[in-house]
Amino acid sequence: MPAPAKFLFNTDFTPYTAHAAELPIPPAEHAARLAEAEAEGYRKGFAAAAAEAAAEGPRRTAAALERIAAAVESLAHTLEAVETKLEAEAIEVAVAVARKFSSELIQREPMAEIAALVRDSFRHIVAAPHVVVRVNEALYDVCRGQIETIARERGFEGRLVVLAEPDIALGDCRIEWADGGISRDVSAVDAMIGDLVRRYIAARRAPAHTASGEQE
Repeated sequence: MPAPAKFLFNTDFTPYTAHAAELPIPPAEHAARLAEAEAEGYRKGFAAAAAEAAAEGPRRTAAALERIAAAVESLAHTLEAVETKLEAEAIEVAVAVARKFSSELIQREPMAEIAALVRDSFRHIVAAPHVVVRVNEALYDVCRGQIETIARERGFEGRLVVLAEPDIALGDCRIEWADGGISRDVSAVDAMIGDLVRRYIAARRAPAHTASGEQE
């Protein structure tokens, strides 16, 4: 006959009771917990979005300001180039108009500039023993009498010779004396003015072209 089993004192005779964590949650409490979890998730999401927006705002503002600054700089270069172009065109037009008026004035009053040059010259060469004035041959008859009158008015007592020259332009003249001379040459003056205007315009346009090249 088998021996009877020994009694073990670690045997739990308490009826089985489910742990609290394993007990079923009432529907109302489940809904409340779910709502609270959703609310917490919303709060965290909203906070994260707000933080991201707060960080993104300054970056967007800085980027926008950089774009505005670049646009303003580009506009400034464009305006400078336009201003230089308009200035150059205005100078060219002014020179062209001046040339036209000068030519018309010479045709209308060819003796006016010659007389002005003779008056100014004879103030300085009144003591010269011999003076030659060369004028356009078409003006010889008109110029000779006026030049002689001006010389006398200036106190010139030397020998005055007025010569007609076919190669001297209308309105030009050359005055020569023993140790010097002076001339009025409209074509030379016009060429000098044209050269000065071209160099000035080129100098004004150079910075605008350089800035445009750097911008590109």
